[in-house]
Amino acid sequence: MARRFGDRARFCVEVGQAISPALRVVDLWAAGKWLTTDDNAAYVPSFAHYLRLEAERVRRGDVPPCPFPGRAPEEIFRLLRTDETEFAQQFWFLRWNETVDNVSTFAYLDDDLVIMFEFWRGTHPFPDELGKIFVARIPREEFTSIGEAAADLLEAEFAQ
Repeated sequence: MARRFGDRARFCVEVGQAISPALRVVDLWAAGKWLTTDDNAAYVPSFAHYLRLEAERVRRGDVPPCPFPGRAPEEIFRLLRTDETEFAQQFWFLRWNETVDNVSTFAYLDDDLVIMFEFWRGTHPFPDELGKIFVARIPREEFTSIGEAAADLLEAEFAQ
């Protein structure tokens, strides 16, 4: 039985069954979309580490503010994706190894945390989602508590 942290409509981490002592099924959701469609087998030590790093980054406010105020998140995503300088790198988000390498993800702070993403692989199991940009808004504190709670569970069960 999977343990759910968060809300799939905003951001959610679902921790499922153990595959081996170090591997666990972990599904990520944002904006009602399943992000880990290609690979949901997470190596627990590194995945928990990434969860904590991202949660702490959001808590500290180290995610930059909106890069293009007044523009829609979908337009902001397109501008960042096509940027050929290093500017866009500061907005990279959820770059947590192969479990989410099937999506391009950026984020910024605008009161809430705004997460923008797009599925890019031609083999994506939901073809109607290809080429669309999805946006999730979540309060910073909520994102932080989800990441920390999921990391706590992963680390506690891994230690057993």
